[in-house]
Amino acid sequence: QVQLVESGGGLVQTGGSLKLSCAASGRTFSTYIMGWFRQAPGKEREFVAAGSTVYSDSVKGRFTCSRDNAKNTLYLQMNSLKPEDTAVYYCAAGNVLSVTPGDYHYWGQGTQVTVSS
Repeated sequence: QVQLVESGGGLVQTGGSLKLSCAASGRTFSTYIMGWFRQAPGKEREFVAAGSTVYSDSVKGRFTCSRDNAKNTLYLQMNSLKPEDTAVYYCAAGNVLSVTPGDYHYWGQGTQVTVSS
């Protein structure tokens, strides 16, 4: 089992950058596939990134997912932010590399990202 806590969200202007972190507890962080998802008001939770190589088309080239297993931390570097990136961002842990939220077993509480126009 793993507990996840996101941080780093906030308010940023269009074109700005933010770096989200997801701190994991437990000794098994390195064994999990990690992903990022987001959910905007009134919309379903959507895939953002998984592993360090799979990205949604909407963020490809702007967002970078990375992890530091020694620090039990997952990151999401977000550049060239747009108003449509506004959402609550969640990190998740699972056993398969997937774009489907249901394939992830553990979730953080989320961190709000707001991009002003």
